Amino acid sequence: MKFIHDPIDLGYDLVANTTPLGRTYLVPGGVSYPSITTVLGVRNKEFLEKWRKEVGEKEADRISKEASVRGEDFHLLCERYINNERNCHLKVQIASNLPNFNKIKPILDGRIETVYLQEAPLFSHHLGVAGRVDCIAQFDGQRSIIDFKTSKKTKKKEWIENYFIQESAYAIMWEERTGLPITQLVTIISVDNKDPQVFIEHRDNWTDELIKTIERYKNEQHHKQELL
Repeated sequence: MKFIHDPIDLGYDLVANTTPLGRTYLVPGGVSYPSITTVLGVRNKEFLEKWRKEVGEKEADRISKEASVRGEDFHLLCERYINNERNCHLKVQIASNLPNFNKIKPILDGRIETVYLQEAPLFSHHLGVAGRVDCIAQFDGQRSIIDFKTSKKTKKKEWIENYFIQESAYAIMWEERTGLPITQLVTIISVDNKDPQVFIEHRDNWTDELIKTIERYKNEQHHKQELL
């Protein structure tokens, strides 16, 4: 399979700054915006705090690091494959990612068409957030936000609402930066020892929750500033 690329030049890049409080991006004009991933952290903060107490800080750090490295490695594998790099599978670092990737290849080959951007820096003055989207391409004939995820078990839709909210943010950022609307959100999840999952959502079903989450994040940040 050889993917067709029609890249869109956004005309900028973003500088990231990661601190214990989360990641921010310096956008053109000198404004610093929080990453959408950091913002979405407020939605599951209580759950994560409880989980870290149950398993212990050291084990929680180990599991989180392992998941992060695995996810980054899988993203790179997908990115290189879609970039038509030969022998991209030779660069995989996490052994379990290769069989999982081979299972999603038919999805990539059969459903992704023209590719516009990968690992693209996006931001929105309207939302006050920024981030990097995995892939923007035609999927099933429709321009889409495409996100790649890894999981050790099959996911239920209600467990992964953050994915859809994050993707809706990318869709809004993209339209603000390019003037080109995107309403289709595609989440492709590789699952250990199972068939991959594909979730397709409409952007507008998640924008209300996105706005609420951003406001909640801003309120919490304002409260922290007041305590300083």
